[in-house]
Amino acid sequence: MGMTITEKILAKHAGVDGVSPGEIINAKVDLVLANELSAAVAIKEFHRVEGAGRVFDPDKIALVADHFVPAKDPRSAEIASSMMQWAHEQGVKHAFDVGKGGIEHVVLPEEGLIAPGELIVGGDSHTCTYGALGAFATGMGSTDISAAFCLGEVWLKVPQSVKVIYHGALQPFVYAKDLMLHTIRMLGGIDGATYQAIEFTGETIDAMSITGRLTMANMAVEAGAKNGIIPPDEKTFAYVRERTDRAFEPVFSDPDARYERIVEIDAGALVPTVAMPHSPENTVPVTQCEGVKVDQVFIGSCTNGRIEDLREVANILKGKRVAESVRVIVNPGSQKVYIQAAEEGILGLLASAGCAVNTPGCGACFGGHMGTLGEGEICISTTNRNFVGRMGSPKASIYLASPATCAASALTGRITDPRSLPLEPVAV
Repeated sequence: MGMTITEKILAKHAGVDGVSPGEIINAKVDLVLANELSAAVAIKEFHRVEGAGRVFDPDKIALVADHFVPAKDPRSAEIASSMMQWAHEQGVKHAFDVGKGGIEHVVLPEEGLIAPGELIVGGDSHTCTYGALGAFATGMGSTDISAAFCLGEVWLKVPQSVKVIYHGALQPFVYAKDLMLHTIRMLGGIDGATYQAIEFTGETIDAMSITGRLTMANMAVEAGAKNGIIPPDEKTFAYVRERTDRAFEPVFSDPDARYERIVEIDAGALVPTVAMPHSPENTVPVTQCEGVKVDQVFIGSCTNGRIEDLREVANILKGKRVAESVRVIVNPGSQKVYIQAAEEGILGLLASAGCAVNTPGCGACFGGHMGTLGEGEICISTTNRNFVGRMGSPKASIYLASPATCAASALTGRITDPRSLPLEPVAV
C-alpha cells in the first residue's frame, strides 16, 4: 500500500521507510518558528532544560515579532526585546523585528525559508500555511517548540489524510478564501478534519496562484486539521527557486495511497461566500447576509495580506471613497508587501479612499491592538477566525470574507456582493 504526501514527508524525517496513521514517531525538523508571544514561553522553558545552552542549529530557527508591533505597552516591548536579545545570543540569523519582517506566515515563504518536502513546526496554529508549498507544517505549543529548539526534532502522531478534489474554474469575484470557507463547511465544520491532513488537489488548485494556495493551507486548521498540504508543481518550484538556492526534494502521494475519505467539490459552482458569526463553519452565499451594516472593515492577516490581495482591494476602491459610516483598516502582510504596495501606488490609493494603513502585523486579527472592536460593533474581515471575542469585545460580531467582498462592503458600509460592482476582477 502506498503513502500520502504527508506520510512520505514524516517517514523521511523519522528516518524510516514508511509510516501509518496513528503511529507515533520522532521526526527531525527543517525549521522551528516562534513569534514573540510563543517564544516568550519557549525561551523560558529552554533555559530550564539542563545542559541546553545552545539551540540545535541557529540557521534552522526563525523568530518573528508580529503580534504586538509596534509595541502597544511596556510589557509587549519587553517581550519582543527579550526575544530579539535571545536570538542575538544564540546566533539566530532569521530574526525579524518590527520594520524588518511582518506577519510570520507571510514572511517565511517570501524569505525562502520554506521548500517542498520539508518539515516545519511553529508556535502558532497557522503554521499550516506552509503546506501550500508542499511541506509538512503544523503548529505546536510553546513547550514543544522549546524542545525543538534544543533537539531539532519533535514527536508526532501520524495523521490520517483527507483528499479534497476541486473541479472547475472559479467564477469572477470568487477566490481561494471563498473556496476555503466553503470547504470547511463541506468537511463537517471546525472539527470536521480533526488531527487529519487535508490534501488539496484538482484542476482548481492547479490553476490557482501561490497566493491563493497559501490562503487555502492557512485555514486548514479551521477545519481542525493537523496540516494542510498541496502537491508541489512548477508554480511551486518557480516560487521557491526565486527565493532560495538550497536543494530540496519534492514529495508526491502514491497512486494507491490510503485516505480516510475523498471529498469532491464543484468549485465552478461557488459564489462569493461569507462566514457569519461566530464560526468559520457558519458559511453562506454573500447574498444571504447582504445589507448587514458594518462598523469596521479589516483587510490583511496571514490569510489575505499579500500583494495580490491588496491589488484586488485597490482595483475596487480606485477613484472612490469608503462609506462615511465605516472605518477601514488595512494591514499589509509584510514589510516587503508594504514596500511593493507603495511602489505600485496602492498605499496612496487606499489612503485617498479613506483607509487607515497599519504597520504589518497581527494586532487587529486577534484583537490585540491597532483595530480592536468595541461592544456591539460589526466587522467584515479577511482574517481566518470569527470566534466570540476574537477581534476585541466578546459582544462584537465578525463576518469573514474575501478581500473583494470586504472592499465592496467598505464602499457601501454594508455587506455587499462584489459582483454587483461594475468592475473587472483581479486574478488571485
